[in-house]
Amino acid sequence: MKYRTPERLEAVILDWAGTVVDFGSFAPTQIFVEAFAELGVALSLEEARGPMGVGKRDHIRMLCDDRLIAARFEEAVGHAPSDEDVTALYERFMPLQIAKIGEHSALIPGALEAIAVLCEQEMKVGSCSGYPAVVMEQVVVRAREQGFEADHVVASDEVPNGRPHPSQALTNVIALGIEDVAACVKVDDTLPGILEGRRAGMWTVGLTCSGNAMGISYEAYRELPEAVLEMKRSSIERHFAPAQPHFLIDTIAELPGVVKEINARLMRGERP
Repeated sequence: MKYRTPERLEAVILDWAGTVVDFGSFAPTQIFVEAFAELGVALSLEEARGPMGVGKRDHIRMLCDDRLIAARFEEAVGHAPSDEDVTALYERFMPLQIAKIGEHSALIPGALEAIAVLCEQEMKVGSCSGYPAVVMEQVVVRAREQGFEADHVVASDEVPNGRPHPSQALTNVIALGIEDVAACVKVDDTLPGILEGRRAGMWTVGLTCSGNAMGISYEAYRELPEAVLEMKRSSIERHFAPAQPHFLIDTIAELPGVVKEINARLMRGERP
């Protein structure tokens, strides 16, 4: 037996919010604000977006570890946030998230068309999310109603470690029957999600405009003056730089072009 570099991509591993659905990744961020507000702790949308990409419980833990947020928490509740407080916030977050998920479940413009192109090339479609399984059930149902269904879905609480660990991406590889991680491309709108793909040994694509990093609606994105858009892109590129994504594009609509380039590089014997 002899190792050979794959000659083409066999699978795409997609994130969900900010990648396939929910342009601007609003569903999770707003719920974090509401969950903290129930304890009398003020949290801005910008603060809520900070740790985006990790599992939701880890996200809450990271927010509570923030010095400024912890100070506000102590002032409102009477003590510094503990593990019990993280659990309580997570338990508040879950029903709020399930109730609100439908408000931010629209497919990102161009997603269906881009994924259809990849499927025509016989690529398999895996997926993973920072959402736990009970929330993902709702996300999957609403995506199916709009015409999208992944071949496999891995929620954050279905693996031992969430992002930036590679567990979710690699679980997709196993489930989809892919023989070489170099034949996979991970697509995500967050630094932890890009790093997940990198650590899994895959090609990686960062989305600069449709997700958490830019944090605006599709309509607002379309209306941005080119100079402002370029400034925001540059800032997000710098934010993503530590994860070393192989490619950066605005939205999933541009993914087929990237897949074409990766296939050309694989044919030349290149690896991620």
